[in-house]
Amino acid sequence: MDFRVGFGYDVHRLVPGRRLILGGVEIEHTLGLLGHSDADVLLHSICDAILGAAGLGDIGNHFPDTDEKFKGISSMLLLKEVAKKALEAGFYINNVDATVVAQAPRLSPFMEKMRENVASCIGTDKNRVNIKATTTEGLGFTGEKQGIASYCVATVVSI
Repeated sequence: MDFRVGFGYDVHRLVPGRRLILGGVEIEHTLGLLGHSDADVLLHSICDAILGAAGLGDIGNHFPDTDEKFKGISSMLLLKEVAKKALEAGFYINNVDATVVAQAPRLSPFMEKMRENVASCIGTDKNRVNIKATTTEGLGFTGEKQGIASYCVATVVSI
């Protein structure tokens, strides 16, 4: 049995006139994340962690921001495709542990739905998905509400 670990990180700038989507959940907020897709930093970090664990490169390799077919796409669709690629490469996604770094808005009311969304996309039980949120106590670009970041560790096991 081959057990692997992957790490993912993503960040997007907060701007007016965009929707804020995290973990596939639209969150009412005055600002949204700027990006070619829906800019869901949480799902992007999860995609990168899974791809890394499976030795499949990164999200930019598979879904380049220069390709118009990915413009505005739901990152839930990207995560489903990443899970499919991992499976095709011979790996079962064992677990996902992610942290969203945002000064605002408060994310705790949305965490359970985010976990459900991720579990559904990757085809696993919700108890194998952990999502946390934290602030930076006003420090740095996230603390100054200029952007949101997400970190993720994922493990995969060979089939």
